[in-house]
Amino acid sequence: MYLPRSLLSILYLHLQRTHHTLSPPVLILVALEPDALAGCRILTHLLKRDYIPHKIQPIAGYGDLAKAGRDVVKPMMESQGGSGGLVVCLGVGGLVDLGSLLGIETEADEGNGDFGGVEVWIVDARRPWNLGNVFGGAPAAQNVEDEQVSAARKQPGVDGGRIERGYKPARGGIIVFDDGDIEEELGPEREAYLALVSMPEVDDDGEEIDASESESEMDDVDSNPRSGQKRKSWSDRDEDDSSGEEIERPRQRRRSNSSNSIASSPIRPQKRGLMSLSGPARIASLETHSVSPTPAQAPKAPSARTLRRRLFRLRRKHEAVLRAYYSLGASYSEPISSMMYSLASELGREDNDLLWLTIVGVTSLELYGRSSIGVAVSSQKSSESHGRPSGWLGVRGARIRQLLRDEVRRLNPPDLADTGSGGNRNSYMESTGIIPTTARSPTDTSIRLSPEPKFLLIRHWSLYDSMLHSPYLSARLHIWSDTGKKRLHKLLAKMGVSLVQCKQSYTHMDMELKRGLRTKLLKYSELYGLDDLVPPTDADGRDRSGSKEGWGFVRSWGWRATLSAQDVGVVVGAILEVGKKGVTALENGGWDRGREIKETSDEDGAREGEEWVGRFWDAYDALEKYDNPKVLEGYPITRDSIEELKAALPTAQHLHRAILRTGTSLIEKRQIRHLRAFRMCVVKDGPDVTLFTHPAALTKLALWIGEAIAEQERETKGKLGHGGRGTPLVVAGLNESRGVYVVVGTGGGGGSMGFGDRESLKERRLKKEAKAKAKEEERQKKKKIRAEKRTAQRRTLKADDDDDDDDDDDDEDDTESEASSEDDSSSDDDDEAKKGVRGYGRNNFGNAFQEVVEETNARVRIDSFEHCVVEVKKEDLAGFLESLSMKAVVG
Repeated sequence: MYLPRSLLSILYLHLQRTHHTLSPPVLILVALEPDALAGCRILTHLLKRDYIPHKIQPIAGYGDLAKAGRDVVKPMMESQGGSGGLVVCLGVGGLVDLGSLLGIETEADEGNGDFGGVEVWIVDARRPWNLGNVFGGAPAAQNVEDEQVSAARKQPGVDGGRIERGYKPARGGIIVFDDGDIEEELGPEREAYLALVSMPEVDDDGEEIDASESESEMDDVDSNPRSGQKRKSWSDRDEDDSSGEEIERPRQRRRSNSSNSIASSPIRPQKRGLMSLSGPARIASLETHSVSPTPAQAPKAPSARTLRRRLFRLRRKHEAVLRAYYSLGASYSEPISSMMYSLASELGREDNDLLWLTIVGVTSLELYGRSSIGVAVSSQKSSESHGRPSGWLGVRGARIRQLLRDEVRRLNPPDLADTGSGGNRNSYMESTGIIPTTARSPTDTSIRLSPEPKFLLIRHWSLYDSMLHSPYLSARLHIWSDTGKKRLHKLLAKMGVSLVQCKQSYTHMDMELKRGLRTKLLKYSELYGLDDLVPPTDADGRDRSGSKEGWGFVRSWGWRATLSAQDVGVVVGAILEVGKKGVTALENGGWDRGREIKETSDEDGAREGEEWVGRFWDAYDALEKYDNPKVLEGYPITRDSIEELKAALPTAQHLHRAILRTGTSLIEKRQIRHLRAFRMCVVKDGPDVTLFTHPAALTKLALWIGEAIAEQERETKGKLGHGGRGTPLVVAGLNESRGVYVVVGTGGGGGSMGFGDRESLKERRLKKEAKAKAKEEERQKKKKIRAEKRTAQRRTLKADDDDDDDDDDDDEDDTESEASSEDDSSSDDDDEAKKGVRGYGRNNFGNAFQEVVEETNARVRIDSFEHCVVEVKKEDLAGFLESLSMKAVVG
C-alpha cells in the first residue's frame, strides 16, 4: 500500500491517538547514511514530544535487515507471542519485498489473513520501488472463501493499493510514503500489477504462443474445418477441445461461416485471391445464409484452450510493463529528511532545529552524487541547461532548495534589536554577499543564507587547501597535474591573493580580501570555465524575498562555531566512513587501520558491520538536537555535539587529502583503463588503501575521478562521451583483510531527464514542433522563390538546352543541400528526444551486477542498499569485470 502525499500525517495522527502505556515501542530501522540519520533525528523528536517510546536499530545492509527481522521484528507478531506494533524503515527495504525479508508475511499463508499485527512504514529516496510493497502489502481479508478476493487483499479504506482518508490501521501491513511520484508516474505499473494479482493461477505448460497471431485469427482457425473434411458438430468440437488433440492448421487463413463466427471477436472481411474448393454453389450458399445465428446454433463460447492462451498473453503483457519499470535503473527522489520535515510541518511542529537537520540531509545527497539518474557525477554546466535547473534532482531539487530558503526566511526573521552598528554590519554583510564566519551575537543560533563557493571546508581550512581539495576545481583545473596547480596559482595571482596569504587560515585572512573574494571570483572564474564556482549576483535580490538561487546555508552556535550545511554533511559522512577512532589516532599522530583489522579474521564482514554500526551512534550524537540548553555564565549553550563535530574536522580533512592523493596517483600513472562499456581502475596499494574499504568513501573517490574524466571528455570531444550520457566508471578497492574487492559503479552524469522535469520535456517538445513548422515554412518560401525565378528567366531570356540543364543542376544542388540540412537537424532532434526518454542516462549497474552473478560463477556478495555497490572475491575480479564490460550499465 502507499500513502499519498496529501494524506502524509494521517497515520502519525492515528498513532498519536491510539498509543497508550502498554503499547510496544516503535522500532526504527535506519540506514547508515547522513540523510537517513537526519530523518531519524526529526522523527525521534516528534515521538519524544508525544511521549511515544521508540527504539533505534542501525542497519548496515540486507544481511543486517534480515537479522533484525528474525531477532526483533518477528517476535513482535501476535503468532509469536507479541502484541504487534509499528516498524519504521528509513532508507532500508524500499527496493526489496520487505514482508518476506522481515519474515512477517507468512501469516497470510497460514490463514490468519494479516501480518501478525505488525505495521511497516517505508520512507526511502531510492528508486525503483518494489511494486509489491507499493501496491500490495495489505493484510488479506478474513473469512473470505473466494480465493481471488483473498489474493487481492481488499481492505476498507484502500483502493488499488492507495490509502484513502477512511483507512484505519488495525491488522498490520506494509505502507510506502509517497513523495508524489507514485501517483504521477506509476499509473501503468499500478494497472499491470493489480491485473496480475487478480488473475487466476494457471500453470504454464510451456506451450509456445505466437505473439503475432491475433485472438480472432486463432478463434477462426479453431472454428473452421479443414478443406476436404466433413464439418463437425459443436458436440464433436467440444470433445476434440477437451481431449486436447492438436489439429494441424492450414498455411492460409480461410473465411469462416458467418453463422459460426464468435461473438467476442470482430468479423473480418473475406480475403481476395483465395480459391474456394466447394464451387459456386458453396459461395452462393454463403451469400444467402442468414447472418444472425439460429436458436439451434447459438454462438459458442471460447474454448478453454483459447481462454488459456488469452490469459497467458495478457499476463506476459503486464509482466513486460513491470520488467520495463525495474530495468530503468537506479535513481533518487525526494530525500528522507525532507519527507520527515513535511510530516513535522503538517503537524505544525517545524522549528529551526528540524529545519537544520533537513538542510543537512538534503545537502548530503549532493555530496554523495545521488541524483535523479542514480549515483553519478554532476557534470552538466548551467550554461548548457538552457534556462532549466541543472543541479541535483533538476526541477524537483530546485523546488526543494527554494522551499528550504523560504523556510529559513520565515523561521529566522531579522532581529529588531539589531539597529546599532552591529546590525548595520550584519545587514551589510548579507547585502554584499560576504561568506559569514562568525555569529552575530553570543546567543545567535539562527540559520542564514550564504553565497557559498564550491570550495571544501573553507571556514576550517586555508583558502588554498579548500580550493585544492574541492572536487569541482580539481576536475576543471586539472589539479592532479603540475599544469593544473599552476593554473590555480595563476587564478589566485589574478585575484590579488598571494600564496602566503591564501595558505593562512581563512578566518584569520585579511578582512578586505574576504570582502572582495566573491567579486573577484565572479570576475576571473569565466576565464577558466568555472561558471558555477560561486552564485551570480543577479540572484541576490535586494530584499529578503530574493530568490538567491545557488546560495547555501550557514548556522552559528554563538561564539563557539559557525558551520555550513555542507561542512556538517562532510563531517558526519567522515564519521560514518572513517570513525571516531580515526579522529583520536589522527590527534595522536597517525592511524593504521589495516594493522588493527589484521588482528582478527572477518571473512563474512560481520565485525566490519558491527564497527560501522558503532560509528552510527557517534554520528547520531554529533547531530544531537539542540533542545536541552545548559547555562554557562549567563549564556545558553548546547550540548557537546557541536564539539564532536569540531573534533571530527581533522578526520574529514584527512579523508579528502587521501581522495586527492589517490585520484592523482591513478591519473598520473595512467591506471584508468577504458573497457567496452565503461572505464575502470583498481585501488590496491598505497598509503590510503584501507580508507577506501568503506563503500561510501570509495564512492567519493569514484565521483572525484569521474568528474575529472567528464571534463577531459568535454575538452577533447566537445561533449560527454558514451552518446552524451558520459562514460561510466567502475572503481574497485581492495580489502586485504577479507580478501575481497569493494566495487562501485557510477554513471557519467549525462542524463538530464529526472523526476520533476516534465515541464522542461514539454518545453522541448513545443520548441521542436515550432522549429519543424518554421523549417517547413522556410522550405516552401524557398521553393516559391525558385519557381518565380525560373518563370522570370524563361520570360526574359531565350534559354537554350544548356541553360536549362544548368538550372536543373542548381535545383538539384539546392534540394540536396536542403535534404542534408534537414537530416542534420533531425539527428539533433533525435538526440534531444533521447534525453526525454524515461530512464535515459540512469545508473544501471545494479541490474548489470545481477546479470553477471547469474551468468558466471564469480563469488559476489550484494549486501549494500546501494545497488551499484558489490563485493567480489579477490580471485574472481578479472572474470567479473570481463563479463560486466558486455552489459549495458547506463540507461
